[in-house]
Amino acid sequence: MEGVDYLAAERKKTEFDVEEMKIVWAGSRHAFEVSDRISKLVANDPAFRKDERTMLPRKELFKNTLRKATYAWKRINELRLSEEEASKLRFYVDEPSFTDLHWGMFVPAIKGQGTDEQQRKWLPLAYKMQIIGCYAQTELGHGSNVQGLETTASFDPQTDEFVIHSPTLTSSKWWPGGLGKVSTHGLVYARLITDGQEHGIHGFIVQLRSLEDHKPLPGITIGDIGMKFGNGAYNTMDNGVLRFDHVRIPRDQMLMRVSRVTREGKVVESDVPRQLVYGTMVFVRQTIVQDASCALSRAVCIATRYSAVRRQFGSQNGGPETQVIDYKTQQSRLFPLLASAYAFRFVGEWLNWLYTDVMRRLQANEFSTLPEVHACTAGLKSLTTSVTADGIEECRKLCGGHGYLCTSGLPELFAVYVPACTYEGDNIVLQLQVARILMKTVSQLSSGKPPVGTMAYLGRIEPLMQYRCNVQKAKDWLNPNVVLEAFEARAARMSVSCAQKLSQFSNPEEGFAELSADLVEASVAHCQLIVVSKFIEKLQQDIPGKRVKQQLEVLCGIYSLALLHKHQGDFLATSCITSKQASLANDQLRELYTQVRPNAIALVDAFNYTDHFLGSILGRYDGNVYPKLYEAAWKDPLNESVVPDGYHQYIRPLLKQQLRAAKL
Repeated sequence: MEGVDYLAAERKKTEFDVEEMKIVWAGSRHAFEVSDRISKLVANDPAFRKDERTMLPRKELFKNTLRKATYAWKRINELRLSEEEASKLRFYVDEPSFTDLHWGMFVPAIKGQGTDEQQRKWLPLAYKMQIIGCYAQTELGHGSNVQGLETTASFDPQTDEFVIHSPTLTSSKWWPGGLGKVSTHGLVYARLITDGQEHGIHGFIVQLRSLEDHKPLPGITIGDIGMKFGNGAYNTMDNGVLRFDHVRIPRDQMLMRVSRVTREGKVVESDVPRQLVYGTMVFVRQTIVQDASCALSRAVCIATRYSAVRRQFGSQNGGPETQVIDYKTQQSRLFPLLASAYAFRFVGEWLNWLYTDVMRRLQANEFSTLPEVHACTAGLKSLTTSVTADGIEECRKLCGGHGYLCTSGLPELFAVYVPACTYEGDNIVLQLQVARILMKTVSQLSSGKPPVGTMAYLGRIEPLMQYRCNVQKAKDWLNPNVVLEAFEARAARMSVSCAQKLSQFSNPEEGFAELSADLVEASVAHCQLIVVSKFIEKLQQDIPGKRVKQQLEVLCGIYSLALLHKHQGDFLATSCITSKQASLANDQLRELYTQVRPNAIALVDAFNYTDHFLGSILGRYDGNVYPKLYEAAWKDPLNESVVPDGYHQYIRPLLKQQLRAAKL
């Protein structure tokens, strides 16, 4: 039955222009065209097959990743791909590898923290991949607390060198991707020591392996940290361990754009503002938000298509059973995740704009928006990755038993995605950083310094504390201003309540520690408000295409009202809404699920993912699930022999009750 579209009937129900929605999702016609072309290029190349990944032993899996990464580099050069096309190609190859860290961390860090001279020396080598770099910051004993890192870099004025050293077991670098087996160089973060004085954490370019035979250089102990969660998944990456025994490097290998060490060993601040280093972090975190929308949309695409294929119960007189997607219990779990994928997409687009804006300001020595931008990127990184990790797992459950098979694509997607909740800032630690900035903003309200950006609403604290929602019927909840005000009032009141409790402590730090769980809740409310407000702002733009905007309005309603329903305790406890209004919001939400139902398949088609990229039999475009599941089962290595290895040794003696004779 090849070539039959089992979802054709679903696609006929669509009420909007899917091709136009694809462009909205991609961000622009150009972005769509590039993504579409490159994803097909990857999907049609058998060298990028990945369906056997979850069945490979680690060493074979890793070697296979090396092959793909090298082949991808070869294709990038042969086809003369632009930087944009090359990064899309790596994205669609969809396999964590050393190149992610080389291009995503090593190169940007040299650009952001290296002097012009250092960039001229190192970037050409990195761009040609004549050296391969990793980002060696995290240690066995410290991750989130960067200031607590123990590796030292002591300046030796005799030889004009830094001595890099791991004084303790816990100072071993631990986790950097690409470090375990591949990287030739590392960007090593260490405590700078000159003349017995400490000068905080700085970055150093250290060669780790010989460029001739790839052996570790003298004084360097290096290896892989072992298997990680899940089959396939992040096990394609050589996360590493690294120890230094008094390794010497030239003085000019300290990244010196912000501060440098002179020949005499003096630490000199350059005239480049320290805040510029934040630019790199803002950049990395906004890409993580974009990645969250990609990962969540993949899971939602699989679960939505399979929910339309799968039928269970409800057959009348021997007729067909009910499609699972028609059950309200399925819709109420699935559709808010579909709406979240779109919401995160749009907030990611806005963060991209924000990054450009903040870089422009930093270059003009204007730092006023920086704390708010920091709070914004930290909070949104935390919120979107937490929701996405939980959402992928929810999608697996929405696929019933078959979701547990590796061939569903969901276990591997979950295992590969989950570390995003920890890297680049642990999600709870990040929310506490946001809470600090929120508390500071609330405490300064009386000083007449108006809050900016995503915190501007706190400047209207009086009316927000007085606010009473005036919803009278379910349809009133469709008004974006009504929704926005309710979310603003909830966030403001939670922040003010925390600030009031904090003020009762004589020691603010003690108060912060004691109230940290409440502070995280206030911070999450603030971040949810940002996502809701950016979704609403997106809908104020001109969006072409038949009923495309209308579909997005329905999704925006689902996103915000599902949050309101889930967190109605907050909204009721802060008296923003009444229990009757909460109930009306839920009635309206159910009605929105009904509106999204006929368009659900088209809304996930708009992601424009190839079957290769989705990597899921349950999420196939044509819906031909059962024959393909059956076919795939026979490809498992366990089915290579009819009688299993071990039959004669263990099963036969058991059946014949000859256990005493057989040696177990």
